[in-house]
Amino acid sequence: MDSGKKYILVTGGAGYIGSHTVVALIEKGFTPIIVDDFRNSNRDVIPRLEKITNEEIIYFDAACQNLERLRGIFSQFEVYGIIHFAADKAVGESMENPLKYFDNNFGSLTSMLEVAKEFKVGRFVFSSSCTVYGEPEVIPVNEQSPVSYSSPYGFTKKVCEEMIQQFVQSCPEVKSTLLRYFNPVGAHESGIIGEEPDGKPNNLLPFITQTAAGVRKELTVFGDDYDTPDGTCIRDYIHVVDLAEAHVAALEKTDEANINPMIYNVGTGKGSSVLEMIKTFEKVTGIDLPYKIGPRRDGDIKEIFANTDKVNSELNWESQKTIEDAISTAWAFEKYIREKRKSE
Repeated sequence: MDSGKKYILVTGGAGYIGSHTVVALIEKGFTPIIVDDFRNSNRDVIPRLEKITNEEIIYFDAACQNLERLRGIFSQFEVYGIIHFAADKAVGESMENPLKYFDNNFGSLTSMLEVAKEFKVGRFVFSSSCTVYGEPEVIPVNEQSPVSYSSPYGFTKKVCEEMIQQFVQSCPEVKSTLLRYFNPVGAHESGIIGEEPDGKPNNLLPFITQTAAGVRKELTVFGDDYDTPDGTCIRDYIHVVDLAEAHVAALEKTDEANINPMIYNVGTGKGSSVLEMIKTFEKVTGIDLPYKIGPRRDGDIKEIFANTDKVNSELNWESQKTIEDAISTAWAFEKYIREKRKSE
C-alpha cells in the first residue's frame, strides 16, 4: 500500500457525475479509484479521463454488490474515503421496473457500507437526490423540508438515506455526508466527457442536444398545463462541474460529521422551466429546435428548486456556472460524440 496517497473509491465513477468528480478529485490532489460495472456508462470514458487529467486512472470493472471483489480492492489500497454514485436513476424507468431499482440501489449501498465498516473507512459521501422531497408544498426546499417521494427511484433514495442514518448510529467511526442534488446538466470544458445516455435519454438537455443533432426527430415537452408561468415543469439545473466540486468539498468536510450524517442541498437556488431551457438552447446555439407538447409523464412534479444557504455557508461552496455554460458545453460534447461514432 502507498500510504502517501489519499485514495478515494468512486462507485459509478465512469458515469456522468462520477467521471466529472474523478477529475475534480485529481485536481484537489486525491487519487480516485473507480469501481463501475459499466451498465450505465461507456468504457472509453477511462482513456478520456486520462487525457483530461494526464494521469493513469485506476479502475475496476465490478458491481458494488460483489462483496468479495470489493474486499479484494480494499485489501489492495488504503481507502481514505468513499463517494457512492452507483445506482439506477431514471424516474420513468423506475415506475415501469421498480424491482430493478430496489435490487441495485439498496444492494449496492448495503455492500459499500459493509466494506466501509470492515476496512475502517472514515468518510462516506452519498449521492442522494432532490426527489426525496416529492412534490414540495413550499419552494425553495431546504434541508428541513418534509421528505416524501413520487416514484420508486425517489423511494430508493429516501430509504438509502435512512439506511445510512441508522448505519452510522451503530458504526460512528464512519462519518457520512448526504448530498441532495438537483438536475445536473452540461459537460466538462474539454468537450470529451458529458452525459452520454444509453438509448433514449431520460433527462431534458441530452434530449435537446440529440434533437438538435438530428438523432431525434423532435423533442416532446411532457405537459404544458402545469401551474407555472409558462405551463411547463420547473427544475433547478446545476452544472455538473459545479456539482462535482461539491462532492469534493463534502468529502473534505465529512470529518466534522457527528453521529448523524450531514445533509446538504446542492443546486443553484433558482428554477428554469422546460420551455426556458429550449429557448436558451436556441439562443446559445442559433439552432431552431423542433418540439411538440405531449401528455404529462408519470412521476414528474410541477416545480422544485433549492435553498442553498446551508451548503454555501458550511461547505463554502456555491454554483459558479450558468445555464448558458451548461448548454454550450453539452452541445460541444454532443458534437464530439457524433463525430466519434462516425469514425468507429
